[in-house]
Amino acid sequence: VTVNGIATHTSNSVTHLEYNHPVTESGLVRVVVSANNGTSTEEEKFDYFVRSPTLNQSRPPGIRDGINYHADQTKATLGLWAPGKTSVYVLGDFNNWELSNAYQMKKDGEHFWLELNGLTSGQEYAFRYLVNETLMIADPYADKILDPADQYIPSAIYPNLKTYPAKSLTNMDYFNRVSVLQTGQQAYNWKVTNFEKPEKENMVIYELLVRDFFASEHRNYQSLIDTIGYFKRLGVNAIELMPIMEFNGNESWGYNPTFMFAPDKAYGTKNKLKEFIDVCHQNGIAVILDIAMNHQDTPNPYVMMDFDFTPGVFKPTAANRWFNINATHPYSVFFDLNHESSYTKAYLDTVNHYWLNEYKVDGFRFDLSKGFTQNVKCGGSTSDEGCI
Repeated sequence: VTVNGIATHTSNSVTHLEYNHPVTESGLVRVVVSANNGTSTEEEKFDYFVRSPTLNQSRPPGIRDGINYHADQTKATLGLWAPGKTSVYVLGDFNNWELSNAYQMKKDGEHFWLELNGLTSGQEYAFRYLVNETLMIADPYADKILDPADQYIPSAIYPNLKTYPAKSLTNMDYFNRVSVLQTGQQAYNWKVTNFEKPEKENMVIYELLVRDFFASEHRNYQSLIDTIGYFKRLGVNAIELMPIMEFNGNESWGYNPTFMFAPDKAYGTKNKLKEFIDVCHQNGIAVILDIAMNHQDTPNPYVMMDFDFTPGVFKPTAANRWFNINATHPYSVFFDLNHESSYTKAYLDTVNHYWLNEYKVDGFRFDLSKGFTQNVKCGGSTSDEGCI
């Protein structure tokens, strides 16, 4: 028996071995058990990890939850809001997806953070978090999420899409989402920065699902850009996109959102989405986002932050700060947000701010807004028509 390359136990003329090893190591430990019958050798290997106590240290000024970029493009700082948790590690392309004490996040109250160094500007790095030793989640604020279904997205829709990292794959689908960070990104150069929205009373709104508007090989933002003339001839002055935030699978109406800051890759790149919005503004057309804030689906990280994965249960626990165990109204789907929670309010305020400022959208259509309460009253009916 060797532990980290050091022989710790040897037995001769045996076919059965029992050995109790006193654990004094820290970090990642590799155990190799080998047997030789005089002519050949067989080996079995396994690893275990001994985590260090989490270091309590205040976040540097300006560091927020999510991916923080710096003027120095060789580094980025990650932040994760994880109330009630004691341990978070970062695993990714930059550490070969292996646990390491060097990638254990520091703790600042309910927030964890870690500065990554030695990054290559312009290179995409996939990563995720291991929370309290058992929960694997992507960054809830990442603007790009990879999942195994990406292999079915045509290159004409999303050119040069980063391949899902095989080393991150698990046998639990809801753990198989990873975030992407990239320093030194080329920012989109907006042509219109002072768009004047049409008055609400004068809006002619075209509601549009990218998936159904085009044939399968043309379901992307470039096709929408090429179709602006059609909308103008119709007299449309506002386009409402059905939800385009990251959803499960590649074909959906979008009302099963999982990551609210990442445009789903099934319709193209984030800069193509910005270009579409910019072209709309150049042509006097506002852009409205249909957005689902009544509920979220797994693997949304805040859904899973406190979640009972037991088959037949599979729902948030009472410890979850963002989500109800059960919906407070009869017409909810997926997992119901608690809109009276300060955690939910902060999360959704950030979502709204992000799309208004990063993508310059002109407004929202809030889906299932009657669910934005903990105090639904139903007049003897189980349908939404009987509830307020």
